[in-house]
Amino acid sequence: MTWNLREMCSLSIMNFWLFLGSVAVYILAAASTGILDSKLDEDWKNWKSQHGNQYTKDEESYRRMIWEDNMRYIEHHNIEHSLGKRTSKTNEEFNKLMNGHRRIEAVNMTEIEADETDESRASKESPIELRIATVDWRREGLVTPVKNQGQCSSSWAFSATGSIEGQWAKRHGHLVSLSEQNLIDCQEPYIGCYGGTTLQGFEQVIEFQGINSEETYPYTGKDGGFCRFQRDKIAAKITDYKWVWGGEAALEQAVREIGPMSVVINASLKSFQHYKGGVYYDENCNGYVTDEVLVVGFGIEDGMKYWLVKNSWGTDWGEDGYIKIAKDRGNHCGIASIVRYPIV
Repeated sequence: MTWNLREMCSLSIMNFWLFLGSVAVYILAAASTGILDSKLDEDWKNWKSQHGNQYTKDEESYRRMIWEDNMRYIEHHNIEHSLGKRTSKTNEEFNKLMNGHRRIEAVNMTEIEADETDESRASKESPIELRIATVDWRREGLVTPVKNQGQCSSSWAFSATGSIEGQWAKRHGHLVSLSEQNLIDCQEPYIGCYGGTTLQGFEQVIEFQGINSEETYPYTGKDGGFCRFQRDKIAAKITDYKWVWGGEAALEQAVREIGPMSVVINASLKSFQHYKGGVYYDENCNGYVTDEVLVVGFGIEDGMKYWLVKNSWGTDWGEDGYIKIAKDRGNHCGIASIVRYPIV
């Protein structure tokens, strides 16, 4: 189905919406047939080459169908974005590989409901208040470059190291990249790349009286099978950790006054997984959290408040590895439900 510019411009508003509906129907119909689109053969080869993916003959068709489905979804999402229906640009297999946190329903709903009043209050803020409503700990040297967990459900380890890196740098004036593989290999009970929690990461660092650096204990993204922690090469220590309760208002205060915070969010939606920029808001992003990430600040873009979130899916995802999640909109994606940070 192709349309040239003249045909598009000649459509009335009503006909244009009918056109959009037909595009959606076409996309869904194509996805449901299970027939591979030969016009995408070259794009598929380029995508596999770019990401270093190789599949067996039996696997190839299945993986290709998932990829084509995602391509259609992105196309449809971006059409809606161009029409102003989405503020952000832009599965079962993805969630198994990338989201390493057990789904937990959002807690403290009374506090979350109270946060919804922040949205109406935002419209009353003065221009001066809006200009200063920005925190970005990257500028203060408390955040290491974006990392890539690969095909390992280890987001919890990256969230844990991220908040420890921030607090260690804040206290000692030296930012060092810490080892996620150290946490993965040495957790008890050992479950490797099959998940964990930031809390387990903090407790392990306390128990071992430290954690190695990324340089000392490099990331492999695979089950190491045994712990190779080197006690004579400790790069950072923590003595305890604290929880932050009180919804988005409390999270904002903690980020502003303390530094980057380990949080848990719902990263299960395709709109999240294919996010490329802008302030992310999806009405279906509820509080069933799946992924552990790091809030490194907050700000305002095009009049919309956002949380600045560092993910561990590499720099090719999102805005160079970051996502701006809608702020003060009813605890969007459960971002303020489970908040923790280490004590150095």
